[in-house]
Amino acid sequence: MDYNYLAELLYPHIKTTPEDMEKKYPARDLPEGARVMRIAPSPTGYLHIGALYQAMANERSAHLSGGKFYFRIEDTDSKREVQGAAELFITMFGKYGIKFDEGAVIDGDDGNYGPYRQSQRTEIYQTFAKKLVQDGRAYPCFCTDEEIEAIRKQQEEAGDNPGYYGKYAKWRDASIEDIETALKEGKPYVIRLKSMGDASKRVKVTDAIKGELEFPQNEQDFVILKSNGTPPYHFAHAVDDHLMHTTHVMRGEEWVATLPWHVELFDALGFKRPVYCHTATLMKLDGGSKRKISKRKDPEADLAFYIKEGYPKDGLLEYVMTLLNSNFEDWRRANPTAPMTDFQFSFKKMSVSGALFDIQKLYDVCKDVVSRMTAEEVYENVTAWAKDNDPEFYELLEADKAYAVEILGIGRGGKKPRKDFGLWSEVKAYMGFFYDALFTGNKDYPENLDKAETKKILEKYVDIFDENDEQNVWFDRLKALADSEGYASDMKAYKQDPAAFKGSVADIAMMLRVAVTGKQVSPDTYCVMKILGKERVLGRISTAAAEL
Repeated sequence: MDYNYLAELLYPHIKTTPEDMEKKYPARDLPEGARVMRIAPSPTGYLHIGALYQAMANERSAHLSGGKFYFRIEDTDSKREVQGAAELFITMFGKYGIKFDEGAVIDGDDGNYGPYRQSQRTEIYQTFAKKLVQDGRAYPCFCTDEEIEAIRKQQEEAGDNPGYYGKYAKWRDASIEDIETALKEGKPYVIRLKSMGDASKRVKVTDAIKGELEFPQNEQDFVILKSNGTPPYHFAHAVDDHLMHTTHVMRGEEWVATLPWHVELFDALGFKRPVYCHTATLMKLDGGSKRKISKRKDPEADLAFYIKEGYPKDGLLEYVMTLLNSNFEDWRRANPTAPMTDFQFSFKKMSVSGALFDIQKLYDVCKDVVSRMTAEEVYENVTAWAKDNDPEFYELLEADKAYAVEILGIGRGGKKPRKDFGLWSEVKAYMGFFYDALFTGNKDYPENLDKAETKKILEKYVDIFDENDEQNVWFDRLKALADSEGYASDMKAYKQDPAAFKGSVADIAMMLRVAVTGKQVSPDTYCVMKILGKERVLGRISTAAAEL
C-alpha cells in the first residue's frame, strides 16, 4: 500500500510535519538532572484530593531538581467535560499555593510550550498521526459500535482476550480501494495504532516508585484519534509530554495496565520514553476495611470540602506530604519551625501500596500547624475564611483587628503552644465569648459545683477583683478567697484529704471561668479578664451570680 497516498487522503489539510513541531518546541535550557513534570487533570468535575497529592509530588520533585513544573488541561473528552471545571482547577490550585512555572491560566496560557489545553492542540496531534500513517504504523478503522460489540461477543465465545487486534482487526490490512470507498460513503472512522507487539513476549519498564515492572507486549490496535479528530489520553499525553520535554510522568497506579500501550506508542513515534512514576491509590478505612476514596461517597474527596470546613491550607499540605513520603513526620519533629520546602522529597520514600487517608490525623496535623503560627497569621487566615463562610464573624474580626490579634495571641509561642483549634471554622466557638454579640451566657457549670456556693463565691470575688494585678497577685487573691470559704488553696493538701474541704482553688477558678466565658474550657482566665476589661468582667460575674 502507498502509505503516503493514504496519509494525504486522510489528512490533506495537515501541512505541518513532526520536524516543524520539534523546531517550535525546542529542548529546554535546564541543568543536567533537572526534572520537567506536570499535573494534567481532565475537567470532568470537581478537583479530587488525589490531584493535590499528585501536584505536590510533581512540584517538589521538579523544583528540588532545578527543573520545571507546569499545568496542562486534558480536555479532549467533550462529552464528559464540565463547564467551568478547568477554571475551577486553576483557582483551587492557586488557593493551595501550588506554584506552576508555566501552563494554562484563567485567561489563556503562560509559557513557551503551549497551548496547554489539549483541545487547542488538534493540529499537533493530527500532524503526528499523519506521520504514523505514512510510516505504516497507523490506519483508519470504520467499524461501527455494533461491529465492535459483535467482535467482543465473538471473542467471549471463543475464550480469546478482548480487544481490537490480529484477526479481529477488520480494517488493519484493508485495501486502499476499500478505504476510499468508505471515505466516499462518508463513514466515520478512527485512527488506530498498528501494533507490532507479540503478547507472548515481555516488556520491562523501570518505574521510579514501583521499581521493575514486566508485562506482555501490547498487541492491541488501540485508538489514537477519535472520529472527531481529537486524541484519547494515550496518544495526547505521548505527543504533549514529548514536545513539552516532560522527563517524568507521575500518575495513579490505575494507569499501570496500559503501560505496554504507551511503551509501544513512544517507540513508534520515535520519542524517548519519560520515566513513569505510578503513585499508590488514596484509601480510607470504612467499617474496618480499606477502600478507595470515592467521589460519590466521600465529601473529603473534593478539595473544596477542606476550604469550606476551614482546614488550614498549610495543614492539609503537610498532611498530604506525610502520605507522600514516609520520613516526613520524623523530619518535621526534628525541624518543627522549618518551612516544608526544606524537606528533601524523594520517590524512594513513596508508598507502593495504598496510602491511607485519615481525616482525624489530618486534623491533628492542622492543630500542630496552627499552633506554630503567629497571632497575626491566624488572624489573617481566619478572617479570609470567615469572609466567604461566616459574614457575621468576619464583621466582628474586621471591626477591631488589634483586639482579635490580642485574643489569638493567648498562649501562643513558647515550647508548648496551646492547640485549641485545628480548623478556621472552630475559631468562632473558641473566641466568640470575647464579643458581647456572641456571648451566650454563663450556665455551663460542672455538676460538682454547688449553686449556692458558686453564687456566694462570685459575689465575693466582685469585691476583690483588681484589673491591674499581675498574674501571680491575681492568683494569690483566688487562694485567699478559697481559704476564707473553706476551699483548699494548696492542691497537695487537698489531694491528701479532700473531705476536709468544700473543694479546691481549682473549683474557684472554674466558677470564675464559666461566669466570664460561659465555657468550662477556655484560654487562660487571667488573660481573658485582662482583655475583656474590668467593666465586662464584673458585669458578667454579677449577672452570673444573679442568675444562680
